[in-house]
Amino acid sequence: MGRNHLITDWNPEDTAAWEAGNNKIARRNLLWIIACDHIAFGVWTLFPVMALFMPQHVYGFSAADKFLLGATATFVAACLRIPYSLGIATFGGRNWTVFSIVVLIAPTIGTIWLLAHPGLPLWPYLVCAALTGMGGANYAASMTNTNFFYPHRRKGFALGFNAGAGNLGVPMIQLVGLLVIAVAGPHQPYWVCGLYLALLTAVALGAAHYMDNLEHAKYDVSHLRSILSERDTWLLALLYLGTFGSWIGFSFAFGQVLQINFLGAGQSHPQAALHAAEFAFIGPALGSLARIYGGRLADRVGGSRVTLAVLAAMALVTAFLVAVSTHDDQNPGLTTAATMIGYICGFMALFVLAGLGNGSVYKMIPSVFDARSHRLGFSEAERCRWSQATSGAVIGFVAAFGALGGVGINLALRQSYVTTGTDTLAYWAFLLFYIAAAAITWTRYVRRHLADASGAPESPAHSQPARV
Repeated sequence: MGRNHLITDWNPEDTAAWEAGNNKIARRNLLWIIACDHIAFGVWTLFPVMALFMPQHVYGFSAADKFLLGATATFVAACLRIPYSLGIATFGGRNWTVFSIVVLIAPTIGTIWLLAHPGLPLWPYLVCAALTGMGGANYAASMTNTNFFYPHRRKGFALGFNAGAGNLGVPMIQLVGLLVIAVAGPHQPYWVCGLYLALLTAVALGAAHYMDNLEHAKYDVSHLRSILSERDTWLLALLYLGTFGSWIGFSFAFGQVLQINFLGAGQSHPQAALHAAEFAFIGPALGSLARIYGGRLADRVGGSRVTLAVLAAMALVTAFLVAVSTHDDQNPGLTTAATMIGYICGFMALFVLAGLGNGSVYKMIPSVFDARSHRLGFSEAERCRWSQATSGAVIGFVAAFGALGGVGINLALRQSYVTTGTDTLAYWAFLLFYIAAAAITWTRYVRRHLADASGAPESPAHSQPARV
């Protein structure tokens, strides 16, 4: 490694080199990747938190408008995740990480200015929310970077830890928002933005000093195009749509759903904002921690089995939310304590399950394509490079596609409130999706793996069975 932080000879599968010191280099880079991802996720979630500081009678924005702000940030993140994953391969992990953090200073300052000028139309808020979406795009780059640093036997843990600890940025900024509301009141959102300006500066300087670029960590647009013809790319993306998409979508929407229901229970806006904030950060935090364990569990028993169990359980919990919401619809204007407990418990369970599924799906990606690489006729070195590059490309694509789930959840909730005044219709849509995703997981991965293990004829795509 030279003075420019460039590592020219990196082979994570070399066990001797790994134990001789490469593991420490990988760990150092992983910790700074996580720190940057953590703060970037916080900026991405800035407007869902700021929505708690924006009463309708002051800013003029309805609940549907606030859901649209969250959907805009998520949509931009989804669109930018593929370019961001290519940024790692083009400019280097260290260089791109520093750049992706520095650019987030602009929307953070912009948010301070907008909140200081209530009465403006919705569109400048939408533009600023779109720019915060760059923080969500940072995730694809961080996961691609981690994938290059770690050996296959450790990817489930490394990717799960990266994603889980990075995802904790969402509940952390929600916790900061809660503390600001509790200490300074619901009219001082500037404290939140000011803190994150300082944190952005700190992690950018740390990444510039401690991170490295890997010379071999390359793939290009043609490689990305090639993975789009693979059926597994699209199926894995669909599964991630249901797990990560649910986690980020509910993270953005949960506070608003609670605030609407607390207002329906007769609370004032400051009371509803405080009580919504008290619960809003717990679910995303539980999901983030569950993601770390989901990756480790998938390392032991297989990502496809964990994913199937998660999706089936998410369908059951969503059916429970349908029942709770339907009961609430039949008693308009009378949101009871039992109903609120039902909403909170149901969402907490969904957060934990989605977190487990996030880790298990990401374990599946390198496993599926490592198994595929064995039938390509490459030398061992070429096979490893193909597996690494393909997994990196698929991780970037799956991360982008999965974020669209957050867009779908916020738009579904928005449309449900606009059309019926309740969220029941949206829960029905979520329930049908989870059932379909569980069926795909069983048919394509779990059942086929069991057939391969029992000696049944294998398809060409699975001539080398692997625990996926």
